[in-house]
Amino acid sequence: MPEDLLSGQGELVIHAARYDHPDTVELTQQVQSFYRSVYGGIDDSPITAQDFQPPQGQFLLGYLYGQAVAMGGWRTLSAGLDGAERPVELKRMFVRPEQQGRGFGLQILQALERSAAGAGADWVVLETGRPQVRAVQLYRAAGYREVAPFGYFACMPLSMHLGRPLDRA
Repeated sequence: MPEDLLSGQGELVIHAARYDHPDTVELTQQVQSFYRSVYGGIDDSPITAQDFQPPQGQFLLGYLYGQAVAMGGWRTLSAGLDGAERPVELKRMFVRPEQQGRGFGLQILQALERSAAGAGADWVVLETGRPQVRAVQLYRAAGYREVAPFGYFACMPLSMHLGRPLDRA
């Protein structure tokens, strides 16, 4: 039984999960629906469940009262990043709309950063869209700054590329 059901405190409980886990699939469908409403199409960047398998990655699900409400993952970045020896890329950060504004996105972000640092990553980067104002605010508040464009959306005008160094202490 998930810890939050026992505590009754409504705290986010974060667990490692596979990218093809049914709860991940459900949240991915929700985020793709959001992308359709904002961008007119889905995020069709290449992603596989294997991308998020340790030691080259990890995927996390956040549960509230036994329901998956937040997710995100990191995977080793194949392309180099100036000044980084082992960068990782965040993917599929999402919080159900009815649960946004409760700090769950930041909790998932921090858990992903700890996991990546623990696996030896020295930088974390991500791609997001300029229309996703709340996401951009979250990343900026967490210390992310613009980095050189990379990856699938490198040439897209609405795309933002953000990153920050990780403490590996």
